[in-house]
Amino acid sequence: MMALPLLSSALLLTTGFLPSTPALGKAEGQCRANESGPAFVIDIIGLKDREGNLKLEVYPANDADFLQDDNILITQGKVFRRVEVPVPASGPTTLCVRVPGPGRYAVSVLHDRDGNRKFGLSVDGVGFGSNPKLGLGKPKAMAASIVAGSGVTRERIVMNYRRGLMSFGPLTPRR
Repeated sequence: MMALPLLSSALLLTTGFLPSTPALGKAEGQCRANESGPAFVIDIIGLKDREGNLKLEVYPANDADFLQDDNILITQGKVFRRVEVPVPASGPTTLCVRVPGPGRYAVSVLHDRDGNRKFGLSVDGVGFGSNPKLGLGKPKAMAASIVAGSGVTRERIVMNYRRGLMSFGPLTPRR
């Protein structure tokens, strides 16, 4: 019985402890036409449906800063980038986010199916850079990180959703 509240508490960290400021990190994260980098182009795989919004966020690749509140990161002069878009009605789902330079960054994606800007364990989905297997807490920053080169770095992130009382993972087996 204790495991579900632990998972719920850990996954709620995707929205931070303080109220998030929706515009933070967006201007810095917005890709340009014909983006040359450094940037991540992320293919989102395994969406449950085409409802709601997608929120891609980039953090420093350390456990103290990973999934930290955006206001705190920006105030401390740390890396934070965000891209938010409605889920496309059809076709491939690809997001682009600029990063400050080549290096390792922790990456998260939220499928906010109900559009309330908060993670709902029974409703929403999450994915992380490098597609770590999810347990009863958030993954370590290094396990959820991607290395950006000097150009555009393409990666894919598999979405995870609640399945039953204690299971959280992809809707279909990973390939």
